[in-house]
Amino acid sequence: MKIANSLKTLKSRHKGCKLVRRRGRTYIINKQNPRFKARQG
Repeated sequence: MKIANSLKTLKSRHKGCKLVRRRGRTYIINKQNPRFKARQG
């Protein structure tokens, strides 16, 4: 999982990426290709 300053660029890496907010943190999740996971905060 990448921990990034800007999630906008990571979201555009793959069409299956979704942005979700959990417990005050922002995550990028991808069901089709889990290697694109990322977190911010």
